[in-house]
Amino acid sequence: MAHIIPEGWQALPATGAEQREVETLALLAGGLSDAYTVYHGVHWTRVAQGHALVGEIDFAIVNPAGNLLLIEQKSGYLTETPEGLVKQYDKKEKRVPVQMARSVEALRKRLHQYCAAEKPLLDSLLYCPDYSVRQPGTAGIDPARIIDASRREQLIHTIRSLLPEHDPARPLAAEIHRFLRNELRLVPDVATVIGQARTLYTRLSGGLAEWARNIECAPFRLRVIGTAGAGKTQLALSVLQDAVNAGRRPLYVCYNRPLADHVALIAPAGATVATYHQLCDRILRSTGQVPDFTLPGAFEALEAFIASYQPDAGWQFDELVIDEGQDFQPAWRDNLMKLLQPNGRAWWLEDPMQNLYGRPAVELPGWVVLRAQTNYRTPRDILDRLQRLVGPEQTIESGSPLDGSDVEILTYAIHAELMDKTKTAITRGLGAGFKMGNISVVTYRGREHSRFTPLDKLGPHPLKAFTGRYDLLGSPVYSEGELFIDSVHRFKGQSAPCIVFTEIDFEELDEAALRKLFVGMTRATMKLVLVASERAAAAMLKRLGEPE
Repeated sequence: MAHIIPEGWQALPATGAEQREVETLALLAGGLSDAYTVYHGVHWTRVAQGHALVGEIDFAIVNPAGNLLLIEQKSGYLTETPEGLVKQYDKKEKRVPVQMARSVEALRKRLHQYCAAEKPLLDSLLYCPDYSVRQPGTAGIDPARIIDASRREQLIHTIRSLLPEHDPARPLAAEIHRFLRNELRLVPDVATVIGQARTLYTRLSGGLAEWARNIECAPFRLRVIGTAGAGKTQLALSVLQDAVNAGRRPLYVCYNRPLADHVALIAPAGATVATYHQLCDRILRSTGQVPDFTLPGAFEALEAFIASYQPDAGWQFDELVIDEGQDFQPAWRDNLMKLLQPNGRAWWLEDPMQNLYGRPAVELPGWVVLRAQTNYRTPRDILDRLQRLVGPEQTIESGSPLDGSDVEILTYAIHAELMDKTKTAITRGLGAGFKMGNISVVTYRGREHSRFTPLDKLGPHPLKAFTGRYDLLGSPVYSEGELFIDSVHRFKGQSAPCIVFTEIDFEELDEAALRKLFVGMTRATMKLVLVASERAAAAMLKRLGEPE
């Protein structure tokens, strides 16, 4: 994978032409080897402002020899004129060949002044992913240096041809990198840290996915008891991918619908992903029966059906991954295990601290047990507070490199103050540099009882909330807002850089309250703001040993 500078581009929201450039960055990152470094100016905070790296150049790619290939990207429609390609900007027209020539020549002069000894080789390329040039010969640019919509799949090959990755390394390369880093003139941006935090978490928590998959036992029955942020989802996805690669049929089952929807989007093709009741529904429909969810006891009827069901070949799998096992019942375990081939492999992933429904642990006699108690996702100071809340009976180990996230607790005396304090918490997140898309509001109360459920706006911010409906493909329908909001029950298994955990209220800081706090607080990857009633805040501060 190519080195991308600056980092953090995956976390930045973009639309229009900027989104097309982000898509190109993803293509370059995945298509080029680590012999290449790609400098970009997409959606980045710069002292001089603007998005282009140098004039009209969007990407500068450097190989080990220090040679450069400059790429100018023109998204959308272009006009072909006798003077060459033209791009319309509002009411102005700009000639693409003139823009590129001017920018390349300006950069060439500055590079030759900067590099006193050796001089780099400099080439350029026009990339227009949405437009097919009808008359390349009159475009004003060497046709061999144009990659249009009809040749998009040749972009990576063309880059490698013009800028070979196996050119011998030269000291000149270090000078080129220093020059380009200076040229970007970056200023600090929270989004940069978000991208770096995500990369670090993926790398660190990925260790579980590596060594858990190296365990051998016969029959293969592995119970992974892992805390929040230990990497259980990464492990599940790796297991699904291994099975698909080996030609085995994998099945992933969890309890929470939002988690199933999320995993379904990123799971490899060929994997079956469902909640337990979704799976029961699909199997029932495959027999020609259609459940009526308007009738009372519809879910109990589904469970009764699956208990007596004898699976045919179409509903037997070689690999079974059960996630959120702490929310499962013993009968569900038995009904799922009979879908497994006799020589199939079974994984049970759970976190007792995320047991929000108070169910007793499911017994798995004879299973190998693996414990992973290190949270790599949540900043250390948040985990420190959690450790003091839950007490020494539950050990929470921190593996995150982040600290100093400055956890805040805002209190409300009456419910009328709840909304105002939540708005204040959102403002704190925005003031800390988080964009709206990086902030999620999580409610302590369930969707059916939350005071936020009837709202379509919170202050000036339209809410992106689950409507309770699903589209024809079975995907959840959300309202069209900019600020995401959901309950702690539905948000379990997900995370966000900045979490506003609101509507926290309880009479006693008992086991059930601690588990809800654990789930909500460990959703934050960088910043956490708690909005709690005065009695709940007092109970938490007393346990923490902090002044009220």
